[in-house]
Amino acid sequence: MSAPRRSRQRAAAREVCVTPAREPNTQTATGTGSKLTNRDFAQVFSDITTLLQARGDSVFKIRAYSRAADTIDNLQFDLAEGADDEERLRAIPGFGDAIVAKVQELASTGRLEFFEKLKAEMPPGILEITQVPGIGPKTAMRAAQELGIDSREALASSIESGEFEKLPRMGNKAAQNILRHLNARISQGDRIPIGTALPEAERVMAALEESCPGIRNLTCAGSLRRHRETVGDIDMLCSADDPKAVMAAFTSLPMVKDVMASGATKSMVVMDSGLQFDLRVVPDAAFAATLLYFTGSKEHGIRLRDRAIKRGLSLNEYGAKNAETGALEEFASEEEVYRRLDLPYIPPEVREDSGEFDAAERGELPRLITVQDVLGDLHSHTDWTDGHATMEEMAAAARVAGFQYLAVTDHSKSATVASGLSVEKLVEHNEAVRALDKKLKGFRLLTGTEMDILANGELDYPDDALAELDIVLGSIHSLMHQDRKTMTARIIAAMENENLDIVAHLTTRLIGKRAPIDLDFDAVCTAAVETGTVLEINASTQRLDLKDTHIRRAMDLGVLFSIGTDSHRPRQFADLRYGVGMARRGWCTPERVINTLPYSALMEFISTHKSERYAFMDRYEHQP
Repeated sequence: MSAPRRSRQRAAAREVCVTPAREPNTQTATGTGSKLTNRDFAQVFSDITTLLQARGDSVFKIRAYSRAADTIDNLQFDLAEGADDEERLRAIPGFGDAIVAKVQELASTGRLEFFEKLKAEMPPGILEITQVPGIGPKTAMRAAQELGIDSREALASSIESGEFEKLPRMGNKAAQNILRHLNARISQGDRIPIGTALPEAERVMAALEESCPGIRNLTCAGSLRRHRETVGDIDMLCSADDPKAVMAAFTSLPMVKDVMASGATKSMVVMDSGLQFDLRVVPDAAFAATLLYFTGSKEHGIRLRDRAIKRGLSLNEYGAKNAETGALEEFASEEEVYRRLDLPYIPPEVREDSGEFDAAERGELPRLITVQDVLGDLHSHTDWTDGHATMEEMAAAARVAGFQYLAVTDHSKSATVASGLSVEKLVEHNEAVRALDKKLKGFRLLTGTEMDILANGELDYPDDALAELDIVLGSIHSLMHQDRKTMTARIIAAMENENLDIVAHLTTRLIGKRAPIDLDFDAVCTAAVETGTVLEINASTQRLDLKDTHIRRAMDLGVLFSIGTDSHRPRQFADLRYGVGMARRGWCTPERVINTLPYSALMEFISTHKSERYAFMDRYEHQP
């Protein structure tokens, strides 16, 4: 049995934070050229690291390139813009002569001779198959040399035939686990994660608006607007008085790599990022109907058109045509289209023909959660473990992002790869959080941990250490291959501990890279409600865990959520929008998310016994 619930005497003394909820994140990339981004530089150095590991190079050399990749990814200035300033480059930690020279070569030529030669020396496919969890560089090298594996598809075939498991230190169980992750990647196909697609769409839209001032209503449609976790091509829509000028500006953007089609009102291009963009220009009067039409989904559109037919209308991308007179009815907004069809407005995220029409007709469409509803972040990391910024820097960034409070939840001792904290270091960590909290005005810090849930369901810290924390997150970081029964029992056992507040990234998936663990989701949700445990919607663009279908099911089962960014860098607090988008797709309301509570109410929630927390949220009156 767990220890008695921790005391919350400190909570009563803390004042209510008055920082207002933030406005939607409207910042977009302003770069309009095809120069390399910091992420491009970091990827090259990361790939070099992988190839050097596969070749068995010096550990010091490998470490230098790995550190360079990580440092570049965390730089606060544009490396391509500053590449000519050799003094500034040499001031970057870990940037010696070799790294500086390679950065300057990349910046000036767009390629790196050292990298090209290294790739040419190695068997093909090394970089591709090392993206599959369970395949390290040395295993990839051996698979290529001994089995001729040069792609993910060849890897899958080798595992299915039984050849792959014959490699040293592999075996059937390890091979099948790799195949499970591999199938998750293959099933994604060529679709792009939203965390890549949305920033790229914003970059292109910013460039287009700058080069074509006469453009109006520029926005994204399709699955990106519906906030699907992956998208295919990126559909954009706008209105303008001179469509030809817009098309000319679009197809001549500096980041355009290839023009696939160019017309008077529609063009298709491939950007330097490799993503395909389709742009349509329509008259202002048709914009709302066209946006609705091209947002989709296909199934939602079919239902709308059927509904229009029953009302004597033919709904198309220009408006609604009267079936008898042929007159075209135009609309000023999507809301008007829905009203014309006797429906309230249906948000894009739930336009999947998954019950939204029945709910709309009954007047039961929920008010979906928004970015502004989320008042704090309950999942973040600092350089005390695997974060890349100090506690002070993360607190300042969270405040700038519009949060009222932040839980500092560095890793526990079993997360050795993340430099997890010992019990003694956790005590020091708590003291540092509380000391910084006292210095801040109008912003609050909470002590916390993201703690490993061990193989048998026990927690990584003893109860007396957990009792000193404000927020305790529990996560699965090891033995993810356990069978369904064992994994389900493991998670439920952790939930039964009085000190565990939130289960973070429950399914452990990495989009397109790592398959989710096998568990009885309904049983876990039922246990969450029974024990008063919260499930996290992890907003990391690599995770989005829980995903939309899980959230929808958990909503039906009465679960409470938190939305956490899992930030390891200051800029990642902006990823909140991805978690909110996933929550909206799952029909999640602000009343079901605990970090929509103001600070004082959150602390009251935490001070409440776990068995009464769900009732607390039911009683709390959220302000719209």
